[in-house]
Amino acid sequence: MTLTFHKVHGSGNTFYLHEEVTNTDYNWPLTAQNMCDPSKENGADGLLIISPSNKADARMRVYNADGSEASMCGNGLRCVARFVLSKSGKQSATIETMKAVLTVQKVDSIFNTIDTYAVEISPVSFELSSLPMNYQNNEQIINEIVPEFSTDIHFTAVSVPNPHLIGIVPIQYIEDTRFQEQLAASFNRENDFFPDGVNVSFVHPVDEKSIFVRTYERGVGFTNACGTAMTASALVSATINLVPYGETTVYNPGGFVKCAIEQNDSSTHLSLIGNATFFATYYGKLNDHYEFNYDSKILHEEEIKEYEELEQLAKQKVTDGWSSEEYM
Repeated sequence: MTLTFHKVHGSGNTFYLHEEVTNTDYNWPLTAQNMCDPSKENGADGLLIISPSNKADARMRVYNADGSEASMCGNGLRCVARFVLSKSGKQSATIETMKAVLTVQKVDSIFNTIDTYAVEISPVSFELSSLPMNYQNNEQIINEIVPEFSTDIHFTAVSVPNPHLIGIVPIQYIEDTRFQEQLAASFNRENDFFPDGVNVSFVHPVDEKSIFVRTYERGVGFTNACGTAMTASALVSATINLVPYGETTVYNPGGFVKCAIEQNDSSTHLSLIGNATFFATYYGKLNDHYEFNYDSKILHEEEIKEYEELEQLAKQKVTDGWSSEEYM
């Protein structure tokens, strides 16, 4: 049977996207490993599978490049939102994810004419048990030095619902990624703190309403962007008064997004706002090893134009003399 996969990206975070119209017995974890292999020319960060839902407009499953399944993906959710909304002709919809049903909607463009979508990020928890994380019987870690991790970086642990460790760092940790890579890699193999691994983001303030974020993503490694990490980083930055609550601009090696943070006495509401770009459509079959054999590839004219605009977005200046492009 010929299958259709769209190559898509949100903030430079690339995925293959497939709509599963009927229940199949495809091995999606192995498919993700084979299709998303970063050593291959057509590799990607992950695989998005859209399927019917009995509680929302559609269901999304997310497989990382190593075949592991993520509970959520903010950049991927925007791409799924575009597919579902374009197909239905609606401006908003609900998408079932592993741990929550989330609202998505098309909104005004944040850059030129690029299609832009706002997606809900939920649930949110600062409880270490939600990641999970083990550290000296602590229930939370918010803006604290953890000597076993670093003696000069303040960390916060939060799940949204993917697990994140957010470090607020001076510029030298942004310019030189070696320490972040070493630390994150140690947390994503057998260790005493994170039994299921964790996404590790380093955050540096740009101005009073914006931050720069670089993420080492569990199951992937360094990415151009991680949607839940950018949202978690904006939330942490607001929580410790690095930026105000409301809308924060988050720069990353893939460009930038907007994160809206609304806080009241009983709840926190997070929205991730950014592009959802389709730039190629592939047709082919999966062989017995779940390797995709490409029969044909179509590049749509409007998608090429959109991709070129995204190239411009990725080169946006963060401050004079410092751009996200410099630290990719």
